[in-house]
Amino acid sequence: MLENPWKTLRKKSIYQNPWIHLEEHEVLNPAGKEGIYGKLHFKNKAMAIVPIDEEGNTWLVGQYRYALDEYSWEIPMGGGPIGLDLLESAQRELKEETGLTANKWTEVLRIHTSNSVTDEEGFVYLAEELSQGETEFEETEVLQIKKLPFSEVVEMVMRGEITDSISIAGILKVARILGF
Repeated sequence: MLENPWKTLRKKSIYQNPWIHLEEHEVLNPAGKEGIYGKLHFKNKAMAIVPIDEEGNTWLVGQYRYALDEYSWEIPMGGGPIGLDLLESAQRELKEETGLTANKWTEVLRIHTSNSVTDEEGFVYLAEELSQGETEFEETEVLQIKKLPFSEVVEMVMRGEITDSISIAGILKVARILGF
């Protein structure tokens, strides 16, 4: 492992809310010159789930993403408080957004979503042996749910219809694992 070539001189808190904390860092860059660096810290771990049933179907969740100002189709996902069991958070998110529970869980991926500006860390799980129940949407969620053949969801990624980074990485990793 290489040594960090950046030196932090000072940190200043710019903004925070229950989900994020934005800091401005005064730094010496690897060339020894002073500069600033913005760092966005997430107060949760990102959890995403690729549910696959016995027939090879999966579920996508569609919602309007405020920060992008556009609609997005994604695998079920959400945030898990740091310190809480990752799998518990993934199980909760799958149930909330799709009503599904799973008897078999496999962690398939750890991902950094945009490591040039944030320390956000995400985890993707494959959920199998599914049972359908009722959704439990959060008050900020207005979601559409689609059940599709997993092969079609892989094609949606390839056509650029799914643009969320965790969704793309999770779908392609599961496709590789399952031989799609």
